[in-house]
Amino acid sequence: MSGDLTLALAALGGVVLVGVVAHGAWQARRADPKKAVTADSRFEPREPVMGGAEDAAPGDALPAGSRSDARSPGASAASPGRDELTIDGAPSRQQLRRSMPRVDALIDVIVPMTLEAPVTGDAVLSHLPGSRRAGSKPFFIEGLNADNGEWEAPVAGQRYGELQAGLQLANRSGALNEIEYSEFVQKLEVFADAVGAMADFPDMLDVAARARELDAFAGEHDAQMSVQLRARSAAWSVGYVVQQASRHGFVHGVLPGRLVLPSAEEGAPPVLTLTFDSQAALSDDPGAAALRELALGFDVSQTDAAASPFAAWHASAIALSQDLDADVVDDRGQPLTSAGFTFIDGELVRLYEALQARDLAAGSPAARRLFS
Repeated sequence: MSGDLTLALAALGGVVLVGVVAHGAWQARRADPKKAVTADSRFEPREPVMGGAEDAAPGDALPAGSRSDARSPGASAASPGRDELTIDGAPSRQQLRRSMPRVDALIDVIVPMTLEAPVTGDAVLSHLPGSRRAGSKPFFIEGLNADNGEWEAPVAGQRYGELQAGLQLANRSGALNEIEYSEFVQKLEVFADAVGAMADFPDMLDVAARARELDAFAGEHDAQMSVQLRARSAAWSVGYVVQQASRHGFVHGVLPGRLVLPSAEEGAPPVLTLTFDSQAALSDDPGAAALRELALGFDVSQTDAAASPFAAWHASAIALSQDLDADVVDDRGQPLTSAGFTFIDGELVRLYEALQARDLAAGSPAARRLFS
């Protein structure tokens, strides 16, 4: 009898031990990051549709995760449906080309250069300064084409009756200062002497005052929106994040840990960025690296309102939170609700209007240079 009891207890102990081992293995599997599924037709990249959400707006005080914003007027902050989270009819990136930077009196100090005689484009190109930057500020040199009367970047084989240079007054590094202006003057004087031109430089104090005013405006109207996507349960592998994001049009960016939703305009900044720990992206085994948080954002001033960046941002936040089983939170870790998105939408509208009133519409060449 005691022998039978001993055997029964031993068997029961074995069952319990097997159960404990199995439970431990199950828990370990749950703790593993979600991994990408072997590619098949269900996971072919598809462009997200910004169709449904027409939301956007700027603001100074925004709910967490944001610093001002931008959006297209008339956008609705209502949550887009799952089927609306793709972008149909978006222009192909081959259709739109980004124009080259041009001298612009809105954001540049312009220096006219009077020529003793017309000069060829070849001569201008051969004497251009090796670095067309003064400190952190870029400058551009243009010529007045003798044949068509248009200002343009120097082109070999053309003749120019006048030249001009434009030095940027401000960017995200701050206002143009006296040291940078002096460096610009030195570089341009050498160039002017080489091509037989006389440069007429504006007064340094006047230039510095303009730069400070423009920088103050830019500081008050700069906006970069961002929300966090935080895993509710299981973490994600890098491959899993890439796979899910690619379903909504995201592709690898230049930097590790950065995915982008490309613009339809070739060479333009992306509409959205999705970023995560770069160390995980560079890991020897990305499949084992566990991610629990992603940042989804867009640069308001850099992005044309016509691209509906707020709508894409809102729709992508919803779609990715569903696909990844994640919460959408602000930079304080608080859930960002529909009311929060609605508020941001309204603030962005006001920001867009303020930029437009200054002839610095979001996504315009001048705005992209100023807010860079």
